[in-house]
Amino acid sequence: MDIVQTTLARIKPIDAELLAQAQTKLDNKTKPPGSLGRLEEFARRIVAISGALEPDLSRKVVFTFAGDHGITKEGVSLYPREVTAQMVYNFLAGGAGVNVLARHVGAEVRVVDVGVDHDFGDTAGMIHRKVARGTRNFTKGPAMTRDETLAALQVGIDLADQCKSEGIGLVGTGEMGIGNTSPSSAIITAISGKSVAEVTHRGTGIDDAALEHKIRVIEQGLALNRPDPSDPLDVLSKVGGLEIAAIAGLVLGCAANRVPVVIDGFISTAGALIASELHPHVRDYIFAAHQSVEIGHSFMLERINVRPILDLDFRLGEGTGAALAMGLIEAGVKVLKEMATFEQAGVSH
Repeated sequence: MDIVQTTLARIKPIDAELLAQAQTKLDNKTKPPGSLGRLEEFARRIVAISGALEPDLSRKVVFTFAGDHGITKEGVSLYPREVTAQMVYNFLAGGAGVNVLARHVGAEVRVVDVGVDHDFGDTAGMIHRKVARGTRNFTKGPAMTRDETLAALQVGIDLADQCKSEGIGLVGTGEMGIGNTSPSSAIITAISGKSVAEVTHRGTGIDDAALEHKIRVIEQGLALNRPDPSDPLDVLSKVGGLEIAAIAGLVLGCAANRVPVVIDGFISTAGALIASELHPHVRDYIFAAHQSVEIGHSFMLERINVRPILDLDFRLGEGTGAALAMGLIEAGVKVLKEMATFEQAGVSH
């Protein structure tokens, strides 16, 4: 049995009894029942996922997976392919958006090379797990082989297993890969049956003519590859990305290990969508950080059946939204752990 099957076999429903116990505990705090709204939802879900009535979220990690895309040869992005590797160095130096926002919430950023078309040598601070030097151009054939897809999934699963053994309480997903909104649009089109035009947006900021071209390119790739919507791994290998596959693996691994996972925007959610299509209980372990400006994102969130936490007009990726949402999830847990009960405070209720 391959790594994906063994991981899927470990995924169980969350504990409904713990959800109820956490809510009872919240209802005894010095506030009207339910008055802290979604913070209470976050707290009870973290309890039910982690299996602890006093969850520890002191250790938080955002994984930023980097990979290149063959589809950039079709001119679908505003930026050249080299920017992927340049931005990886920026992440490692602590200078990117995700680094700033992760520092703000006390999270660590771990950068993973899963498919960048660049030789990083033994660059310090990086997790070296390169599966290939980018995907192939999916207008000419499948983006990845089945073996490459499974290898990239395993990268994410391994990292989730490692998080469990390290005692990390909250995991976030992020990515970097020039051109990666095109495979993300292709994935949601293949799975949902929506038209490419309905789910495809401007990515890094292309103009109208470039957007029309991008839509035609994605349509061409889907017509050629004919991914099977009933087989998420077929969709992933034919029109996906190495970093998207690694995110799918991380989400699966977190669900298998009962570690809550906060997904970022459009590209991260493409990975989470693949994971949730593989197993019905995966969504129970997912927190959706935010609603992206990318128009296809809402269809993905709807399909997974998760409600975004923030809506800040973000479209950067990297894990920026995930980092910010982690702060709010932790705030909910702190309410559960630190707020006085009516009895402790001597307040009538």
